[in-house]
Amino acid sequence: MSNTVIKPHQKELFGQPIGLYILFLTEMWERFSYYGMRAILVLYMVASSELGADARGVGLGWTSKEALALYGWYTMLVYIIAIPGGMIADKLIGQKKAVLYGAIILCLGHGVLVLTDIWAFYTGLGLVILGVGLLKPNISTMVGGLYQQGDIRRDKGFSIFYIGINLGSLLATLIVGVVVANYGWHAGFGLAGVVMVLGLINYIAGQKYLVQVGNHTEVENPEDEVSYGKLYGQLFNSPKHLIITAILVVASFIGWYFMDWGYGLLFLFLTAIAALLMMIYRELESQVFKDRFIVLLLSFIMVIIFWGAFEQAGGLMNIYTDTKTNRMIGGWQVPTIMFQSLNAGFIILFATAVAGFWAKRKLKGKEASSLFKMAMGIIIMGFGFLFMVFAVMEFEKSGASSMIWLVLAYLFHTLGELCLSPVALSFITKLAPAKYASLMMGVYFASSGLGNKVAGILGESASDFGEYAIFAGIFVFTVVIGGLFILILKPLKRLTHGAEDNEHVIEAEEIEIAEN
Repeated sequence: MSNTVIKPHQKELFGQPIGLYILFLTEMWERFSYYGMRAILVLYMVASSELGADARGVGLGWTSKEALALYGWYTMLVYIIAIPGGMIADKLIGQKKAVLYGAIILCLGHGVLVLTDIWAFYTGLGLVILGVGLLKPNISTMVGGLYQQGDIRRDKGFSIFYIGINLGSLLATLIVGVVVANYGWHAGFGLAGVVMVLGLINYIAGQKYLVQVGNHTEVENPEDEVSYGKLYGQLFNSPKHLIITAILVVASFIGWYFMDWGYGLLFLFLTAIAALLMMIYRELESQVFKDRFIVLLLSFIMVIIFWGAFEQAGGLMNIYTDTKTNRMIGGWQVPTIMFQSLNAGFIILFATAVAGFWAKRKLKGKEASSLFKMAMGIIIMGFGFLFMVFAVMEFEKSGASSMIWLVLAYLFHTLGELCLSPVALSFITKLAPAKYASLMMGVYFASSGLGNKVAGILGESASDFGEYAIFAGIFVFTVVIGGLFILILKPLKRLTHGAEDNEHVIEAEEIEIAEN
């Protein structure tokens, strides 16, 4: 009979650490606030005072082009800023405090957006960007810290955490629109602030279940201290990397000249990150860490491609839904925006089932590596666009397409997302060097942000080709890319050096031994 004393942070609920559910609720309310505000942002910007004041009040009266331009940069910056957010946590304050400060800044940002002045609008958006940049990468890193190395529950834990993200999105989609319709734009912004306060309260109240994760620890050996300044300084001792960086800087200024200053600054920022990643690779002390680092960066290619295709849901697919889909059920026309809830709803329904499927497959000795799951996720998501091809074919024959094609497309997109997104989060916590964990989580979210930008560029540039060519092209491209990664799966797995080979069920006694 075991007499192991279970500490608060070790206690479990439904087979997972209770700390997971604290982070689950914190992220759920943060995502409610983010998606709730994002859902009305463009509508608020284009609402004109010339239309007269209704229950929603008046907006900024911008053109659609102006609103979408700001929206595109905003949604990208929210994720790009996760890189310095991860650096701050790694270097200065740890993930736990970074999440706390990020939540506080988010409360302030949403609170400022309640005000009607234009300065408040820009200030509120800026604070939201900073708050998400601190909170988003670091709360995900903390989830990984709840599990011992080799704990097979880790991927399922991230899938449960992922449910929190999408539950927040689903609730926001269903509730914020109703609040705005009845009480006005700024009531919607205010509601986002209120729920973020709930997330902050939940996070503070649950600290006893998080005592072992997210703490900033002083490095005993100064040589092991992370210094980004020193890493950049090492460029001058490596001519090869310095030349690569110089080429990228020149390319950034060319982009600045031929495009605009926004893209120029973006390219310069990405150049700085690329230089830092090269120096981190050079600094890693063993070939095992170097190989794992390369695999991690290659997996980010899948992330960019996945989100570049997936985010068509908010653009091309949304427009198609509104203009070419028969949305009538009886005598009622389903609002276009309601189809955006399908993804979050499907995630809530299927997240644990998909994670359980992969865990059982792993225990049976079948292929279930993170790289395989991510590649399959791209392929499955790609098949969602095949249903959109069928929708276009039906429209060309009858003048309208059935809603069933949209439902099937969103279902396959969701199944693909469940195979890639939570798995990628977990994969980072397995392969990233510990002292760069939050930075690499930030790079992941930056990759997602770049995917969002790619989605917008693709949707805009492909508008002249027609829906059939667009959807068919995305289907073929994603299936080919996913297939290529499966073809090179074995050498990529060798480069992970068995990071996922010994996953099993972790018993309480093992946790106690590990801590002692």
